[in-house]
Amino acid sequence: MVTAIRSALFTPAFFAATAIMAIAGIPVFLFLSQRRAIGYTQAWASVSLFLLRVLAGIRVEVRGRENIPAGAALIAAKHQSAFETFALLPLLAFPTMVMKIELLRIPLFGQFSLACGMIMVDRARGGAALRELVHRGREEAGKGRQIVIFPEGTRRPPGAPPAYQTGVALLYKGLDLPVVPVALNSGLFWPRRSFLKYPGIVIVEFLPPIEGGLDSKAFLARLQSAIESGSDRLLVEAASVRSPPPLPPEARERLAELERA
Repeated sequence: MVTAIRSALFTPAFFAATAIMAIAGIPVFLFLSQRRAIGYTQAWASVSLFLLRVLAGIRVEVRGRENIPAGAALIAAKHQSAFETFALLPLLAFPTMVMKIELLRIPLFGQFSLACGMIMVDRARGGAALRELVHRGREEAGKGRQIVIFPEGTRRPPGAPPAYQTGVALLYKGLDLPVVPVALNSGLFWPRRSFLKYPGIVIVEFLPPIEGGLDSKAFLARLQSAIESGSDRLLVEAASVRSPPPLPPEARERLAELERA
């Protein structure tokens, strides 16, 4: 009951704060620089994290900040929840995100995303979309930005088998940037397709960068191994506390597999 009440408080507060800041930010996105627009977006993300902590009882612990290179880099993050679509932004100096083009249809949000130089991908265009992804990645990397990409392309429940896509490998080969894997456990506390937000500590861990020069197959294998082993470790840690969040079936099955290994 308490979790439902706290979730009911957070959700309208989150959307209200987003709407207010979106309207108030129109002059920022129309008249100021891209870097200022990103700064405003990071401020919105920080307000959202504050509301998440105060109303839903979800705190954030960040590990491995020293693994984030100065300047341009690829940030390849596990994707379990809506949480990381905004929570990663304040952790980086000048971020951009790879996003599906359908999000441009959202009023104000779409226009703000373009003003911030987000990298939009039209997955319906197949190979042409991947070429455009690399082209836009080069443009934004040339500004010294950190490019956030979710290698699986969509949210996956904690513990679910990995489903990595080729886009991150194309960026790796095309941009020649260090790639920082990111493990997390956000889906345990902010499950996908769920109204409920469970109190606890979301851990975001930046892992050691992967250097350039690997072939695509070797790179993907190394990236997947780093993110999945890191996320497994965070899953075990979250499940071991005195009051763990409810575990989805995929997480319970994965924990059983890890115990048998």
